[in-house]
Amino acid sequence: MKLLKIIGIFIILAVSVTCNAQVAKTTEKAPFDYVVEQFADIKVLRYQIPGWENLTLKEQKLVYYLTQAGTSGRDIMWDQHYKYNLKIRKALENIYKNYKGDKTAEDWKNFEIYLKRVWFSNGIHHHYSSDKIKPGFSVAYFNGLLKATKTTLSPTIEAIIFNDVDAKRVNLDESKGLLEGSAINFYDKGITLKETEDFYAKKTSPDPKKPYSYGLNSKLVRNAKGQLTEKVWKSGGMYGAVIDKIIYWLEKAKSVAENKKQADALGLLISYYKTGSLKTWDDYNIAWLHATEGNIDYINGFIEVYNDPLGYRGSYEGIVQIKDFDMSAKMEVVSKNAQWFEDNSPLMPEHKKKNVVGVSYKTVIVAGESGDASPSTPIGVNLPNADWIRAEHGSKSVSLGNIIDSYAKAAGKGKLEEFANDEQEIALAKKYGEIGDKMHTALHEVVGHASGQINPGVGTPKESLKSYASTLEEGRADLVGLYYLYNPKLQELGLVDDWKKLGMESYDSYIRNGLMTQLVRLELGANIEEAHMRNRQWVSSWVFEKGQKDNVIEKITRNGKTYFNITDYDKLHDLFGQLLREVQRIKSEGDFNAGKALVENYGVKVDQKLHAEVLERNKQFASAAYSGFVNPVLVPKLDKTGKIISIEVQQPKTFAEQMLKYSKNFGVLPLEN
Repeated sequence: MKLLKIIGIFIILAVSVTCNAQVAKTTEKAPFDYVVEQFADIKVLRYQIPGWENLTLKEQKLVYYLTQAGTSGRDIMWDQHYKYNLKIRKALENIYKNYKGDKTAEDWKNFEIYLKRVWFSNGIHHHYSSDKIKPGFSVAYFNGLLKATKTTLSPTIEAIIFNDVDAKRVNLDESKGLLEGSAINFYDKGITLKETEDFYAKKTSPDPKKPYSYGLNSKLVRNAKGQLTEKVWKSGGMYGAVIDKIIYWLEKAKSVAENKKQADALGLLISYYKTGSLKTWDDYNIAWLHATEGNIDYINGFIEVYNDPLGYRGSYEGIVQIKDFDMSAKMEVVSKNAQWFEDNSPLMPEHKKKNVVGVSYKTVIVAGESGDASPSTPIGVNLPNADWIRAEHGSKSVSLGNIIDSYAKAAGKGKLEEFANDEQEIALAKKYGEIGDKMHTALHEVVGHASGQINPGVGTPKESLKSYASTLEEGRADLVGLYYLYNPKLQELGLVDDWKKLGMESYDSYIRNGLMTQLVRLELGANIEEAHMRNRQWVSSWVFEKGQKDNVIEKITRNGKTYFNITDYDKLHDLFGQLLREVQRIKSEGDFNAGKALVENYGVKVDQKLHAEVLERNKQFASAAYSGFVNPVLVPKLDKTGKIISIEVQQPKTFAEQMLKYSKNFGVLPLEN
């Protein structure tokens, strides 16, 4: 599970944070330029790799090979997002590279913005809302560009760019059909929800207590006989041309592994890509969990299921990371006390884990991201996702320190003052906002996702809670964090200097964001679709409603502007505990109807009057609603025999430069798969 996109952009919107100087100390003399450019609702940033020069050449090679493996799979994500994405991207890029006409015209500028938005989203649907991106130029102008650059694109696909066909990449509105209303390329058109559920109901794992992640690495299709079957993503199967490239670089990484456990894990990942075996995937995850020594780690595979409205299929993702020793040591305190947090939680006794196993937590320095993690990135990740592996073997949690650092240093100013209720709230945010964000990240990932257990005989959340599983799980982990952010244990462990003030600030910022400031990401009139946005609203809306009797959270109108003021932090803490207890019950018992009611009643619909007000108040700020990153470029230097003698870190000058190089160097997938 990833802390997004989750709290990644929440940091910028909820509070103007100060620089995270502990994460990275730059050795560059000139100020680092964090901002690449801004367009539409997007800001593109850079991040540094502090301490790169302190790695051995062998470690640098390992990082280089792993980043090459990750980026090799980039086009899988494009094709997963939508079946026509690769064809559309090829046409758009050909126009961009070859057009010789007037590039000062407004239509051309709008074409450039459209292309950059498509690059940023890995396709023609918005990376966050999943709505189809609307071009700011006409069909006639686009036809002129196609003709002027001798670019070919079928009339059907050209029309799709402008019409309302496949308008939503991921649709969670059941009335429109979870599959019928989703453009995601995980299912053949015409396959129904019932057919899919029946197909997977027939699949059984050798050990019911260790269920395979059926559907994780395949597309569900209908064969010539009309029967459902899976096209597995593996060498020799679907996406085989790219997967062979991934395997090539993983084998080179294995040759310079830091230790045997790391090499063995890489070997299993390679075997998984060669065979597509879900048993091997489980074996790999267990081996990867136990490979905790060394300075380098990575995430690679078909992992998060947020993009599948049914929660089966994993989006391709790669992150390569270097351990940040200083911050990891501080955050390890949370890991070592995971059992205390579980034992003292408000969960029903039967839903608590008796033994929280192997929760490791590190702050890391990102060296490269790809697929679902790029350009829009999480700031924290907790893996693996299989509940039985987490219960028996634990999990790895990481906080992406240099990503958080870049967000903070590039953040806009003034939003806190605009949306916070009073001077006390502002003062608390300025003093405790940064550490509060870090602690919520740690508690969400380490304690939150590791806590609780499913009752015997209850299926996995994707089976029992279906399309609501992702938002309920992220909200559950958020609630664990919120419950313990207002607790003297944090001060007792030496993690904060004033637990009460930190908790007050964290509650202020969460309610402010969940009920108000996150709405800047939506167009007026839209419902909330994205899982993390939903969870922040249903958590905030539920406690707001349940606390009305005691006026726990006031809704204040002052000079025509809305503010939310927490009047009783102790009672709000209790409400968070009550909601956590209920959400864990829903997960543990597989109570679909209760989970659906919670999300639909509190997390989907938007107060349109408040939304219009928030959008109007936000117009004064130039900063974009969303941020993402270009990746540093690792450039190997070779001797006369072709051996790598050093690897240099370079920064791309522009967003377009990196995107075009990626297409040129890693665009090996067929346009139809």
